[in-house]
Amino acid sequence: MTLWFVLSLMTVAAIFAVLWPLARRAEPARAGTDLAVYRDQIEEVRRDLAAGLIGEQEALAAEREVSRRLIAAADASAADTIGTPAAPIAWRRRAAALAIPLLLPIGAGGLYLALGSPTLPDQPLAGRLAASPGGQSIDSLVAQIEAHLEAHPQDGRGWDLIAPVYIRLGRFDDAVSARRNALRLNGETADRVAGLGEALVLDENGVVTGEAKAAFDRALELDPSHVQARYFIGLAAEQDGDRQKASTVWQALLASAPPDAPWAEFVRRALARVEEGAERRANGPSQEQVAASSELSTDQRNTMIRAMVERLSQRLARDGSDPEGWLRLVRSYMVLGEAEKARAVAGDARRALAGDPAKLRQFEDLVKTLGLKG
Repeated sequence: MTLWFVLSLMTVAAIFAVLWPLARRAEPARAGTDLAVYRDQIEEVRRDLAAGLIGEQEALAAEREVSRRLIAAADASAADTIGTPAAPIAWRRRAAALAIPLLLPIGAGGLYLALGSPTLPDQPLAGRLAASPGGQSIDSLVAQIEAHLEAHPQDGRGWDLIAPVYIRLGRFDDAVSARRNALRLNGETADRVAGLGEALVLDENGVVTGEAKAAFDRALELDPSHVQARYFIGLAAEQDGDRQKASTVWQALLASAPPDAPWAEFVRRALARVEEGAERRANGPSQEQVAASSELSTDQRNTMIRAMVERLSQRLARDGSDPEGWLRLVRSYMVLGEAEKARAVAGDARRALAGDPAKLRQFEDLVKTLGLKG
């Protein structure tokens, strides 16, 4: 409706522009005025000659030129006097004024219906990217968006759009940058903050780093029911070795899931994994994590372990009453080849557990299995 209203206004403006000259009355002939002016100029030339202001040759040349113009003006005046009568001219003007308002819209509308596409639906960028029409590859569409963002880096909608595409293409570092730009330009929402956390996890080979966990915590502050953030909070707990917390988080997530939630089966498998592992004592990284880390490079494996160490250390600093947690921290430093730090952590554990002889004794029994001296 808005489009047709705008087109109607444009048509009215075009008709007005055409009719305006036809509606104006013809200006009276200026031939009479020109004749008087040229006569005055001839008299002025003669006065200048008499006063000695110009030479005789100059005066003669000027008088000839003015006389020529005077004759031309006189001829034009005579032509106007004996020319076409005004009545036929006025009749033609009226006929044109009547025909134009009818013919112009009809002609323009017919041309648009023949050549235009008034019923063609919109084709937003998101739809074109998702459809990947014809032979146009996803890479070419991404290249087009990247070119647009290079020319318009403040287009927050564009960064929002391309971030999940980067994830599907496995370009996780680019996805992190796109998520950061979308947050900076569009502001915080639970989806955007959790999306940044997801990109950070994928960029670190599935490890929920401290920065990623902070993003998921912030997403839950904005929306406590956010599914993606709740899942990754459970995954962070699993990677910290806190299988009980992971199980609690995922059980609550499944309890609130709609019957047809497409992600529910994925969470059920994760829940089964931690509940099965809870039956065994966790003396450091789980068997799944060890198997996965063996396929990583040394730098990637160390990054994964240090991320877990960081979060575990922070948790024990808040609550040091978990002897198995202290043991996992000691073991992690030993895996990293940092025996001195492992001994220092063991000392911190003994101080934290000193008020509970039973837990201190449990820690001492566990630490003996590592063969750690001192």
